[in-house]
Amino acid sequence: MIEILPAPDHVAAYRLSGELTGEDYDKVVADLEARLSRHDKLGVYVDMVDFTDMTAEALIKDLRYAFSKFGELKRFPREAVVTDRGWVKALVGLVDPIYRHTEIRTFAPDEREAALAWAQAIPA
Repeated sequence: MIEILPAPDHVAAYRLSGELTGEDYDKVVADLEARLSRHDKLGVYVDMVDFTDMTAEALIKDLRYAFSKFGELKRFPREAVVTDRGWVKALVGLVDPIYRHTEIRTFAPDEREAALAWAQAIPA
C-alpha cells in the first residue's frame, strides 16, 4: 500500500507499507507526473519502515517508469529514504553513486522530520 503524505508541493512524499501493488504504483506515477507538471525539480521522501514486498506487476511498472525518466534525473535532486532495514541502506549505498544528479540518503525512523526537511531543501 502507498499513502501520499502531506508535504510541500515540490516534494513527492510517500509511505510504503505491506506489499506494493501495480495499482499502488499507478497512484504514485500519477502524483509524480502532476507535481512534475508544476515544478522543474522535485524532492522525494519515501518512508519504507513498514514496507515488506512488491508484486511482479509493481516491479515491472517501477522499472518501466524509472527507465522513462532516466534522461530527467536532474529533476529529482534529492531522495530521502526512511528505513530501519540494513538491506535498504545497502541498496541505497550501491545506487546513490550511479545516479550522478540525484543524491539519495537514508534516515532512521526517528529522523522523519529531518528527512523531509532535507528532501524539500532541493538545490536550485
